[in-house]
Order: sequence, then structure tokens, then C-alpha cells
Amino acid sequence: MKHARDDYNRIQDPTGLIPENEPVFLLRAQDQTSAQIVRLWASAQRNNPKADMRIVTMAERHADLMDRWRKKKWADL
Repeated sequence: MKHARDDYNRIQDPTGLIPENEPVFLLRAQDQTSAQIVRLWASAQRNNPKADMRIVTMAERHADLMDRWRKKKWADL
């Protein structure tokens, strides 16, 4: 996995399902906009007739959990 931030490079896929050079982007619940971004992604998936609605529902539930996370801040490096 290729992270946008070098300090996230320690977060890897031990099963090898994500190719080594595939870009990934990690959103944390403490990020002020993370839940909003996850919901935007879920909405785009919901509009795709081939989308698996189970993953859409999972993402929306995860966004709800992100909303409830108490510590919030704006993204930084």
C-alpha cells in the first residue's frame, strides 16, 4: 500500500490483498470531515446499479461512528 503520508507507511496489509504500489488514503474519526467524506463515497456507490449495498450500509454505519468520536480536529501533518 502506498500512503499519502510517509508516517502511515507502517500501516500495511499483511494478507497482501492490496498491491504494494496502490495508493490508499486513510481517514480518521478525529478528522472534522471524515464522516462527511465517507458519506459522500457511500452516496456515489449507492448511485451505482452494480454496487453492493452491504458495503454502502457498512460505510454509512462507520460514518455514524466517526460522528460520535469525541476528539475532533482539522487535518494536519
